[in-house]
Amino acid sequence: MSKIKIVTIVGARPQFIKAAVVSRALKKFDAVAEEKIIHTGQHFDANMSDIFFDELDIPKPHFHLGVGGGTHGQNTGRMMEKIEAVLLEEKPSMVLVYGDTDSTLAGAVAAVKLHSFGTCGSRPSFL
Repeated sequence: MSKIKIVTIVGARPQFIKAAVVSRALKKFDAVAEEKIIHTGQHFDANMSDIFFDELDIPKPHFHLGVGGGTHGQNTGRMMEKIEAVLLEEKPSMVLVYGDTDSTLAGAVAAVKLHSFGTCGSRPSFL
């Protein structure tokens, strides 16, 4: 049986905290589920990002997009472009986004648009 591939998209403090709980739970199911984390770079300062991964024992991101420092529109657009590329490569079964940040919007739009063309895996789910 192949593993369910889950892509988690984070980029800001509130998302790190929420993702920590889910990532810990997913570790218990690593025989059937594989999580890949995308960090958009929305919060790029070590005190706003790295510290949460270290202190909350969140797995290091598999992909770090390095998007940050622009306007909301610039960041969201660049994130969508880079997230889409990762999703096309990874073909996840499920995409997880949290909250109401630029990273959330970009991840949700990229995932939903790819789902409409069936390129994000066989039966994607979006939470």
